[in-house]
Amino acid sequence: MPDIAELIRSCDEWITPELDKVFDPSVSEDITVKAAKYSLMAGGKRLRPLMMKETSKMMGLTGIDEDIRYYAATLEMIHTYSLIHDDLPAMDNDDLRRGKPTCHKAFGEGFAVLAGDLLLNTACERLMSIAVSKPEYAYTSYMMMVRAGLNGMIGGQSIDLASEDKKIDLDLLIELQDKKTGALIKTAVVTPYMLSKKLTAETAGADEDYKLLINLASHIGLAFQIKDDILDVTSSAEVLGKNVGKDARDEKSTFVTLLGFDAACDYLNKEACGAREVLGKLKERGYATADYEILTDYLVNRDM
Repeated sequence: MPDIAELIRSCDEWITPELDKVFDPSVSEDITVKAAKYSLMAGGKRLRPLMMKETSKMMGLTGIDEDIRYYAATLEMIHTYSLIHDDLPAMDNDDLRRGKPTCHKAFGEGFAVLAGDLLLNTACERLMSIAVSKPEYAYTSYMMMVRAGLNGMIGGQSIDLASEDKKIDLDLLIELQDKKTGALIKTAVVTPYMLSKKLTAETAGADEDYKLLINLASHIGLAFQIKDDILDVTSSAEVLGKNVGKDARDEKSTFVTLLGFDAACDYLNKEACGAREVLGKLKERGYATADYEILTDYLVNRDM
């Protein structure tokens, strides 16, 4: 059975060639392209592509690996654009990301804004392009953008920014994180299955496996964010590859500040148990959950 390091390495080998193809060589000297590629190719754990790869493996999906990889790269572009913008002085004002200077530190604020815009716009172009050539994927493309928008990631970021210097209640914090972090994780977990089953708005709601995957992603997403909040208190910039202590600096409400450290750890364990329970149900339905169990344990127990 592989360990998490092997899963991450295999995913990196799987997704990097697709990321390399995102921008045509003819535009490689454009400074906005250079800035976008600087952040896109900065490494990291590639957790969202990894979740997509592992969902495909768990569900035994065949014949669409290239399409899954195409969507995985597109999702990584959306995630990277959000990090570039999130790091800007007007947002979280960070100077370190994945162990390197943030995009605006390396290229200036203007080009960082443009780099994020370019990644998002190019992601939209890719989603529209494949939906035109394969109309059966239109709903999957649409839902990726919905979960990146006001009802997903951007909506969560909006709540987050509006909540700085304020104490919010736990329900709003859960909504914030379910959108800001959880929405793209849901996309990562369910997209391969949506592509395989050619789901539509009508069929998705009645599909039991789809509902189980959404439930799994909800638990993983919340556990992932709680762990991030804990690491912001317990880890270091050298280990994380990004600055720590930001939440206290910005007076943000987090699971640690609202619940206390021990209760936040208990909440993390509760969500981890929820994820494992869903994986148990998927296993009962005949799916190969072993690698996803390794991934889930890593997300909960990671130190970076």
